[in-house]
Amino acid sequence: MKPHSVVLPLALAVGLFTPPSHAQNPDPTDIRACTAIESDAQRLACYDHSTGRVNLPVAQKRVDTATATPNIFSRDRKDTTAAVEANTEVARPLSLLDSRWELSPESKLGTFNIRGYKPVYVLPVFATSDQNKQPHSPNPDNTVAQSEQLDNVETKFQLSLKTKVWQGVFGDAGDVWVGYTQSSRWQVYNTAQSRPFRETNYEPEAMLVFNTNYHLLGWDGRLLGIGVDHQSNGRGNPQSRGWNRVIANIGFEREGWTVMIRPWWRIPEARSTNDNPDISDYMGRGEIQIIREWHGQEFGMMLRDSFRGGSRQHGAAKFSWSFPLAGNLRGYAEVFKGYGESLIDYNHNATYAGLGISLLEWY
Repeated sequence: MKPHSVVLPLALAVGLFTPPSHAQNPDPTDIRACTAIESDAQRLACYDHSTGRVNLPVAQKRVDTATATPNIFSRDRKDTTAAVEANTEVARPLSLLDSRWELSPESKLGTFNIRGYKPVYVLPVFATSDQNKQPHSPNPDNTVAQSEQLDNVETKFQLSLKTKVWQGVFGDAGDVWVGYTQSSRWQVYNTAQSRPFRETNYEPEAMLVFNTNYHLLGWDGRLLGIGVDHQSNGRGNPQSRGWNRVIANIGFEREGWTVMIRPWWRIPEARSTNDNPDISDYMGRGEIQIIREWHGQEFGMMLRDSFRGGSRQHGAAKFSWSFPLAGNLRGYAEVFKGYGESLIDYNHNATYAGLGISLLEWY
């Protein structure tokens, strides 16, 4: 199967702090105090306060009461919290899923703004316990005849972006998003084989996403979506791999936590042209993703299963950790165990571990 190319424009939304509306403008010399604030958002809020720009609309400014900058111009720093509570329309913060999917009316930013989707990272070291040197498939045309000379240590990187292409499909409800994810595994240390790219996966998709508002066992149900997904490695036989799916997304959250439940159904293909007829028994029929934000760090857990018994029961788990390094640069580590770390390895069981840097927070 051949990959689809997706070209997307770029822009990211940023939430800002709104200072108390009742405070007086400081003496002009006080603006120098703003230069000592390290956080970009909080430093801008300080400048806004100093120049009297204190009541911008919610779509441009928002406050997180847990991290808002104290009122450095007031003798009583409790004034900040009091002002936030008194002006809830301006101060209401966006939720985790709101900040990524523009669910509530006040978070809508229009169409064709690029956002991060899945993690964006570069892992100079990506090692495995058992490299798949002779990929195989039930289809004889997709089985490699001879073992390949591959290193167990390589480099992996991933790019993943999304953009909204239609806002308000059903009046005020429903937005259409398109996304594109590309991940590569590069045998950069394998000089004997001229440093080949071992595997690259391409994944364009389209999703119809709705805002929901219900509570279940202490969690807020915030997102419901349905989409079509194509994933392939763009190679010819015998290494060709690919599939098409219909994927549902059900999103829950609570303070500092996000959970996405993603069941899917594989769109059938003719067996004669099917590169990997048993892929659902290995890469599964659904997964759950759990994200925890804690003190600037982001922990992720993915659990995937085939939901079949006996010899058809297979799955995988992945743990990821993103942490601040300097400015917008973040460290990133992941550990994967099970089947399907990539499409060429869909029926190969191994452990993988990588360490590198992340260029975007996920949630």
